[in-house]
Amino acid sequence: MMPANKQVVLATSNRGKLQEFSELLAPSGLQLLSQGELGVSECPEPYTTFVENALAKARHASRETGLAALADDSGLCVPALGGAPGTFSARYAAQGGQEPSDEANNRYLLQQLQGQPQRQAYFVTVLVFLRSPSDPHPIICDGVWHGEIAQQAFGEHGFGYDPLFYLRHLDKTAAQLSAQEKNRLSHRGNALRKLLKVLTPETVKSV
Repeated sequence: MMPANKQVVLATSNRGKLQEFSELLAPSGLQLLSQGELGVSECPEPYTTFVENALAKARHASRETGLAALADDSGLCVPALGGAPGTFSARYAAQGGQEPSDEANNRYLLQQLQGQPQRQAYFVTVLVFLRSPSDPHPIICDGVWHGEIAQQAFGEHGFGYDPLFYLRHLDKTAAQLSAQEKNRLSHRGNALRKLLKVLTPETVKSV
């Protein structure tokens, strides 16, 4: 078991993501603080792979705060679109000349898939845990969640592409799931459960 209240900066200012991470990592005893709470600026995400972006974000948050850091890079991959939006998921609408937002990104995705019969998709999360900015042995875990893209948005929960991410075996979108259901099934939940298995007092000691 981890020492109670060990502070770790989560490299995000997204409240929804902070809530999900806090709930899933509650058994670890870690106290997650968002980088937004600590006045840390957003880190550029110029890379085309999730792992490179997650590493960059974790190093930035750890360097700015002096704390251990946890970062994720997550996105939606649609094979029919060559894997897009991928690492550009949060700003996908910008490729269509629109101001990125959850709603705009969803609209742009539907436009790109118009008339496309192949609508399989999957979410990816890559997590990086760093004990310090120069940690030579970061802990890296990932998770994947398979589904497809619905013809229109359904549901009021979640964020991002959740209203379009359709789970055929449940006949629901991710935005129609309760927080508990989503955490049990999602890419982020799967990655965090892997992380919990390797987070021990030894693994989080400062290096």
